[in-house]
Amino acid sequence: MKFFVDTADTEAIAELIELGMVDGVTTNPSLIHKSGRDIKEVIAQISKMTDGPVSAETVATDYEGMITEGHEVAKLGDNIAIKVPLTWNGLRACKTLSEEGHMVNVTLCFSANQALLAAKAGATFISPFIGRLDDLNLDGMDLIADIREIYDNYGFETQILAASIRSANHMSDAAKIGADVATAPPDVIKKMALHPLTDKGLETFLKDWAATGQSIL
Repeated sequence: MKFFVDTADTEAIAELIELGMVDGVTTNPSLIHKSGRDIKEVIAQISKMTDGPVSAETVATDYEGMITEGHEVAKLGDNIAIKVPLTWNGLRACKTLSEEGHMVNVTLCFSANQALLAAKAGATFISPFIGRLDDLNLDGMDLIADIREIYDNYGFETQILAASIRSANHMSDAAKIGADVATAPPDVIKKMALHPLTDKGLETFLKDWAATGQSIL
């Protein structure tokens, strides 16, 4: 499973790139707002930091606006994935942009039917939002499983990009189901390395090593 980091914080991205934990980056208007930076400036910088796809979201709600904005953000790097919402206008824009040769990430997916439509429209990525479904007492992983089954049934090449990841458990669950990609905030990716038994075991090893009075160097 590929790891995309869901942030516009370039320092956090750089840290994870150094560890080899970044296959791409996703951003959205909320993350751009949180960064406090100009969208074109930060997206252009991020696109130079990684060879993987960098999702940059359009904010227009009409077809013509999405196409115009999509063309504009695509100029920011050769690895830009134009992000459009899962609306009829978004699906129409997805079809046009994908036929032009652009990567397209269709976002705000909350049903298998929506994911099927996105695949038919030629989406490169479909972004089902796990955490927001969990907030409504629905199991977001059920949606990932449904999409995986449908895409496998018919050989769709659209990649399932598990989004709205809230925990390390979400990451492992998405991997077990077969999501192609999971995008998560930097802190969630870091928490995947944590386990209390690892800490306890290390503490014991270090205590026993100190008792030997030895040195490796």
